Amino acid sequence: MIIARLLRTMSIVAGAIVAAMSLGAGSASAQLFWDWGGGGMVGGSGREIVHFSPQFKKGEIVVSFGDRRLYFVTGPGQAISYPIAIPREESRWAGVTAITSKRVNPSWTPTPTMMAENPRLPRWVPGGHPMNPLGVRALYLGSSTYRIHGTDAPWTIGTAVSKGCIRMYNQDVLDLYPRASVGAKVTVTWNRFDGSATTSSTGGGGGGFFSSIFGSDDPPAEKPRPRPVRAKSASSS
Repeated sequence: MIIARLLRTMSIVAGAIVAAMSLGAGSASAQLFWDWGGGGMVGGSGREIVHFSPQFKKGEIVVSFGDRRLYFVTGPGQAISYPIAIPREESRWAGVTAITSKRVNPSWTPTPTMMAENPRLPRWVPGGHPMNPLGVRALYLGSSTYRIHGTDAPWTIGTAVSKGCIRMYNQDVLDLYPRASVGAKVTVTWNRFDGSATTSSTGGGGGGFFSSIFGSDDPPAEKPRPRPVRAKSASSS
């Protein structure tokens, strides 16, 4: 009897270990073929109010790839600063554009190029799905396919992983969305800014930005690095 019980116990433990390993392998596979985070929460959002260059007007957005921050100007010399994920080196770009449209819970469709690179991608992900690479909100820039949007991979915020888009935590894009107006000027630059925090608020969420040829099928490229406390320049591109 004792031996039988021991065998049953060992069988249960072995089954649990196998199940755990299978779940881990499934998670790794999902990250390998599509950067799915399921809307997970990683740390605080890092959103804060900062002193900012007075050359920018209220309602404007400044995206600093150098700072890895998005600034929404709330008044003369003041802005809300949000952490972002930025383009990788080969996808660098800069310029002045404007918000041309906004979308709540945008759907996501991989392009033919993406499907050729990764046939395992889904053909379409509905808006509001926890594994939607565009997150819960999207702001479209100019006539391009670039967007400022949320993300299903919050661990990528603060890193250089996208192919051109600007990712934000979902919590932060929800905060930015009602503040930003269609037609608002958006300056995208690699210049860095001297923004000193006056107050701060934290929270979790997911956030970011892709062009139509981009997706979230890339694993995290690097660990999030700390936001620079002080920068050197306050000029725009």
